[in-house]
Amino acid sequence: MRWVAFMPLRANSKSIIDKNVRDIAGRPLFAWSLEQAIASQCFDEIYVATDSARIHQKVLDEFSTSVKVLDRSAVTCSDTASTESAMLEFKQRVSFDVLCLIQATSPLTQAHDFIAAKRKFLHENLDSLLTAVRSKRFFWTETAVPINYDPGKRPRRQDFPGCLMENGAFYLTTAKLLDDLGSRLGGRIGIHEMASETAVEIDDDTDWMIVEQLLLRQQLKPAGENAKRVKALVLDVDGTLTDGGMYYGPDGEALKKFNTRDAHGLQLLREQGIGICVMSRENSPAVAARMKKLWIEEYYPGVGNKFLLLKELAQRWGIALQDMAYIGDDLSDLECLENVGLACCPADAVAQVLSKVQYCCTRSGGQGAVREVCDFILRMKNSTQTVP
Repeated sequence: MRWVAFMPLRANSKSIIDKNVRDIAGRPLFAWSLEQAIASQCFDEIYVATDSARIHQKVLDEFSTSVKVLDRSAVTCSDTASTESAMLEFKQRVSFDVLCLIQATSPLTQAHDFIAAKRKFLHENLDSLLTAVRSKRFFWTETAVPINYDPGKRPRRQDFPGCLMENGAFYLTTAKLLDDLGSRLGGRIGIHEMASETAVEIDDDTDWMIVEQLLLRQQLKPAGENAKRVKALVLDVDGTLTDGGMYYGPDGEALKKFNTRDAHGLQLLREQGIGICVMSRENSPAVAARMKKLWIEEYYPGVGNKFLLLKELAQRWGIALQDMAYIGDDLSDLECLENVGLACCPADAVAQVLSKVQYCCTRSGGQGAVREVCDFILRMKNSTQTVP
């Protein structure tokens, strides 16, 4: 079976202007659930359809080749057009057996939600599936008729099963059902139950503020405890300490752009007894000069296998990998990020890295991301909370 994910994004959102590309917790709204769809590895291809050149470019900037972008007709982007019209238009262009409609307004969706939903869909031989959260509220009609309980036998909350409320995070639909009914739901329907906080869909500014705080808390909770244990910070160079650009002087020499605030952050860590190490696959005189200026003795250029070196350093320093923090932005950093205690990346890291880290900076490489990590580590270490 061919599984395809699809996120329709239109330019002229009414409740919140430009909400689909507006940053929430440091990233464009659409990026959160798309990133988790990629990380789930549930889909053969992932698409965005949009009527906006700006959104088109934003998606490419975030995900490069991981997500494909299609043009969307004006007819499916009107205020009265249904989401099903966009799904049917998409089906005319892309073949699939099962389509996952992902809604950008539910950025709290996690990779494990896609995985569990797909497993349920296959195991129960479903035609469609919706996501929902459990509600233990008592509901009534406008004419004072109870919907989901007997007022004469009011149950205790802990004994009340409640009901499932559709949260709109994503839907699974077979191509046949979409053809036959023109609807995302029908036939044999299943439900994937999600965490209670995912009940909030972003429709207005209040929703936006609530979800942003949930995203930040979700991002920082495991990272905060791990940051307290950090005894050494290891850094990549290109795309992390620098913006990843290549600059050339008048004589053809390669130059690098660094951020002075990053340097001060590293010095603050060293003053607290935290070791600093920089490693790079490149062998650049410009980087070597910068490391010398910063008095960073643990600098390793031309590293082919960063994780092998990381293990050697941990053994030499007499610390565990779980007591180390690492910040990197590209595929060569993945194995290190997967094995250290605190994995961090700049905001513009590649999608595969974004899905592995505990702390994603709000700043990009060479623009203060390293300083942000340094400040975060120091803030957590100075916290009054104890490490379990």
